[in-house]
Amino acid sequence: MTKERLYLYDTTLRDGQQTQGVDFTAEDKTRIATALDRLGIDYVEGGWPGANPTDSDFFDAAPVLSTSVFTAFGMTKRSGRSAANDDVLAAVMNANTPAVCLVGKTHDFHVTKALGISLEENLDNIRESVAHIKAQGREALFDCEHFFDGYKANPDYTLKAAKAAYDAGARWIVLCDTNGGALPDDVRKATKAVIAAGIPGDHLGIHTHNDTEMAVANTLAAVDAGARQIQGTLNGLGERCGNANLTALIPTLLLKEPYASRFETGVSTAGLKSLTQLSRMLDDILNRVSHKWAAYVGASAFAHKAGLHASAILKDPTTYEHVDPSLVGNQRIIPMSNQAGQSNLRKRLKDAGIAAPEGAQMMEILDEIKRREDQGYAYDSAQASFEILARRVLGILPRFFEIMRYRVTVERAKAPGQERKTLSEAVVAVSIGGQKHLSASESMDETGNDQGPVNALWRALERDLGPYQAIIDDMHLVDFKVRITNGGTEAVTRVVIDSEDGEGRRWSTVGVSANIVDASFEALVDAINWKLLRDGAKPV
Repeated sequence: MTKERLYLYDTTLRDGQQTQGVDFTAEDKTRIATALDRLGIDYVEGGWPGANPTDSDFFDAAPVLSTSVFTAFGMTKRSGRSAANDDVLAAVMNANTPAVCLVGKTHDFHVTKALGISLEENLDNIRESVAHIKAQGREALFDCEHFFDGYKANPDYTLKAAKAAYDAGARWIVLCDTNGGALPDDVRKATKAVIAAGIPGDHLGIHTHNDTEMAVANTLAAVDAGARQIQGTLNGLGERCGNANLTALIPTLLLKEPYASRFETGVSTAGLKSLTQLSRMLDDILNRVSHKWAAYVGASAFAHKAGLHASAILKDPTTYEHVDPSLVGNQRIIPMSNQAGQSNLRKRLKDAGIAAPEGAQMMEILDEIKRREDQGYAYDSAQASFEILARRVLGILPRFFEIMRYRVTVERAKAPGQERKTLSEAVVAVSIGGQKHLSASESMDETGNDQGPVNALWRALERDLGPYQAIIDDMHLVDFKVRITNGGTEAVTRVVIDSEDGEGRRWSTVGVSANIVDASFEALVDAINWKLLRDGAKPV
């Protein structure tokens, strides 16, 4: 059976930029656009030319895309001027992109209240703007703003507005749930009504927001009703609660029935396997922690903590997994915790390349995990530290280096005429093969701001590890989490550190102490030891 084509339209670089706390540079946008192109996305919307300096710079040095259609976003012409003489529309057209997407009012309330013009005048603005794009040889798309709210209030007018754009030559008419309040049945009925009004499904797109946690469901409802273009963002970025999440939609379309059998997209099987890496690349650009519980691509999406689940997973992964994690570039995790049984332990040891011992040694590892978790450790979120612990109990942990001592100082000083600033400094003495290595570092970044004592410790540790230096050069810290596990005078601090290397591998380590710096240092040492183990370092 011939599959129908679904077209994927990414708006991360515009809608995603409207996310609170997100501020892309032009370089960031180029990197993301190139990655989307490699993935096989059909349209990459770059932003609104002329709306801000970043977007203007980005379009001035437009990325070269081999698969994706580069698209500029703007709005329909304003009343009182022609499309050719509207300076806002001109800035969008001057970006010279192959496709142009314009947003226009389709809800009568917004036309009369927000724009203050007549309903017919708004239809004229839509027609003339789309015709202007077509006359210049560009592909035209029309975003029907507030479409579903408008359809409820005045379906006749909303359909007229959509049809005006289609009749003027728009390739795609995109139905927008701008407020994010629609439900799947609303979307399904309205989409069918648009098709019945004369706009074919293969010219119809869907653009949803996630204000009711329904963005993905609403998108699929539109596809079920006949829409054949899907708009969304990576990781569900977007204003307020975000947009439809492409990292959830793409694998659903490719792996789940009935979509997998009915449709094809520009994303290949190989491209799908890069999805987890792409999701985390975006988070890395934004300097934010990846959402562990994200569908398909989250670090915990295939984590099985309960002993009963882990036992079943060892027999057949489909018992507790809806898809093979490797299909989306993710991996299965069997965490270790005080709930763990021998099934968890055997699986985790196997994943670490450690032969599972028999009898007493297995119980010794389990008992040690439970004893340490009673002290405040958490190995379900620190897999690398679990491996270090297991090797230590089994007597197979190589001794790469030994910490002789360390010292951290925090100073708050004020130079004449300057603001008072804090500076952290660290000194670490390490023994490697009987030779002492002493290194020191401060935590001031390139902007002159103190990054804290843990950063100073890390810089001192990674500055001089002698024969191991080349192995850890591509390693860096990506997250630092602190939790107080007891209160009062017996308070204990747990620190979990996430690290990453140049191959994109991430691992977590844990340290516990009454002293936050000491707990951090323990986690740092585990992180380096795990990296050396994984890269095959040999003790000196």
